[in-house]
Amino acid sequence: MDVPAIAPLLPQLASGAAHTHALGFTYESLDGDRVRIRVPWREDLVGDPDTGVIAGGVVTTLLDHVGGLAVWVSLDNFKPLATLDLRVDYMRAARPRTDLIAEARCYRLTRSIAFVRAWAFEDAPDDPVAAAQSAYILTTTRPQRRPKPEAGE
Repeated sequence: MDVPAIAPLLPQLASGAAHTHALGFTYESLDGDRVRIRVPWREDLVGDPDTGVIAGGVVTTLLDHVGGLAVWVSLDNFKPLATLDLRVDYMRAARPRTDLIAEARCYRLTRSIAFVRAWAFEDAPDDPVAAAQSAYILTTTRPQRRPKPEAGE
C-alpha cells in the first residue's frame, strides 16, 4: 500500500489543536489504514486520585480524535469534518500511571459520512480499555449562490 499524501501532516494533526496539545496527544504511527496516537500519563489527567487512572473524558477525546485522523487518512486529504455520533464502550479500568494508545481505522466512507472503529489500550489493541464506534459528517464548503437577476433582466 502506498503511503498516503497526508501522512507527513499526521503528527501536526494529532497534536496541533489547542485541546490535543493541552492533553499531550502525540502521533505514534500509521500502518496501512490504521492510525495510532498516544496520550502520556500525567497527574493532571487523572480522573480519580485514589486510582491514578486517566479520566474517562480524556479517553473519549482520544478515541474521537484518532477517529478523525483515520477519516483524513481514508480521504487522503484534510477536509473539515464533525463528529456526528460517538459510542464508547468502557471494557475495563486502565492501568494506573500508564500511557494510553488509541488506534482507529475508517472502514466505510460515503460521499457525506465516514464510519470508524477505534480502540484505546496500553499495550495491545486486543486488550482494550475502551472501544468506540463513530460516524463523522464530511463537511464541504457551500457553493456561492448566484445573485437573483433583477426584474427585467
